[in-house]
Amino acid sequence: MKRFVVLFLGLLVLIPLLNAQEPELQQAKPPHSPHKATIYSALLPGLGQAYNKKYWKIPIVYAGFGTLYYFASSNGKLYREARTAYDYVVNEYEYPIDNQFVNGVYSAEDLQSIKDFYRRNMELSWIITGLWYVLNIVDATVDAHFFDYDISDDLTVQIEPMSQPVKIPAPQGLGYAHQTGITLRLRF
Repeated sequence: MKRFVVLFLGLLVLIPLLNAQEPELQQAKPPHSPHKATIYSALLPGLGQAYNKKYWKIPIVYAGFGTLYYFASSNGKLYREARTAYDYVVNEYEYPIDNQFVNGVYSAEDLQSIKDFYRRNMELSWIITGLWYVLNIVDATVDAHFFDYDISDDLTVQIEPMSQPVKIPAPQGLGYAHQTGITLRLRF
């Protein structure tokens, strides 16, 4: 019975203390999540940068995607035209009027190299677009890791003279001597 009374009184004392600390916990700022920034940026490029409050990076992300899409689509269009022209020349079909490569100037070998050139450029543009997408995600993740990083002005370096007593071995019989030098203190 005594244990029950002591436990009951102890709980009566602890419960108000625990309740008094709850509002402080609720007011505490939730930690910035790199995982959320990664997911947001993977779902929609630039959304991770918005989550990190780095709004100035969003136009850069979309300018990169726009530029890379332009190169991929224009090289793709020229590749398809060169492929069509190559097919017309090799199979000796009638020349289409709207194709810039079918004008009687290019041989089949020339059209093959033109076709390969534009195909290579188109594929490189799409690969670089994929790398830009991954870079967008990595940027959002790294920014989220450093979001709460505190850079204070209290970083100091102090260089001071130093004097330290050193015990000298017994055969010389001198006892203690002083060693002098310079100390370097870094305070973070």
